[in-house]
Amino acid sequence: MKPKMKSNFLSKTIGGAILGSSLLFGMVMAAGTTAQAQYQNQDDRYRNDQWRRDRDRRRDDRDWDQNRGWRSRNGDRPNDGYRNYGGSFELRQTALNAGYNEGIKEGRKHRNNYDRYYNFRDSSTYQRATKDYSSRLGDRYIYQQYFRDAFVNGYRAGLQGY
Repeated sequence: MKPKMKSNFLSKTIGGAILGSSLLFGMVMAAGTTAQAQYQNQDDRYRNDQWRRDRDRRRDDRDWDQNRGWRSRNGDRPNDGYRNYGGSFELRQTALNAGYNEGIKEGRKHRNNYDRYYNFRDSSTYQRATKDYSSRLGDRYIYQQYFRDAFVNGYRAGLQGY
């Protein structure tokens, strides 16, 4: 009977060791899989963040146009700092050029007369805003809007000595 006890004890010990090592191996494998899943989630998160940054960068490269919604800065109209009131390109350019030139004249005149507190809105040219306007260009009201915006910029430049 004694030899049978030794083999029984030996088989229980070896079985316990195998069971323990397989449990340990299983826990290590499970931990590794969890860590790998965490890294995969981090990669997904990074890709999502990158996608959002790219999307926001694309949005920043566009301008909000009141009449048309989002449009590219390199679209059909230049991003020259003036609002878009509509109208043809010729109407817009004629009004902007005429308004800026008239504004420069007024600004220089007031700079030379040391009359810096003059309100440019009192100018009859600013109020009328029809210099170089022709009905073939289009709507007079739109022309006046562009003219007045450019007049203000020209007036400020004239006051500064440009």
